[in-house]
Amino acid sequence: MDGHEALADLKQISVQIEAAVIADHGGAVLACSPDDGPTGELLSRLAREIWEAADSSRRDLGRDALTQVELSTAQGSVFVVRDDLHVLLATTAPDPTVGLVFYDLKSALHALDGHARPAEPTVVWQADATSAAEGSGNGAT
Repeated sequence: MDGHEALADLKQISVQIEAAVIADHGGAVLACSPDDGPTGELLSRLAREIWEAADSSRRDLGRDALTQVELSTAQGSVFVVRDDLHVLLATTAPDPTVGLVFYDLKSALHALDGHARPAEPTVVWQADATSAAEGSGNGAT
C-alpha cells in the first residue's frame, strides 16, 4: 500500500483526523491530506521537530524510547507516531479519543509497510478434553 492509500484508509476509518502527513525520516513527504505541497512540507517539518523535542526531553528525564507523542491544546490535538522508515503526524479537533487515534495511526503505518491492520483482541473458548469426555454439560462435545 502506498502513502496515499494509507492516508485515504486512515481518513475513512478515523473521522477524528482533520489533517495528516506521512513522511520518511528525512522529511520527504510521501502523502498528505489535504493534498497540497506547502501543507505537506509544514506538517512533515512539524512532525520531525515535535519528535526531536519530545525525544530530547525523554533523554533528559532518563526515560525509555518514545513510541508515540500527543500534544493537546484548546483548539485540538497533534499526534505523531513513527516506525523504522516513516513518521505520521495527524491533527484532530479538541478532545479526541486518544487511544483510538493512536491505534488508527499505527495501523496506517503497518498497512503502509505491507502488514495487515493489527488484529483486534479475540477470546477463544477451548473445552477441557477431560470434562468434555465426562459429559460435564459445559457445552463441549
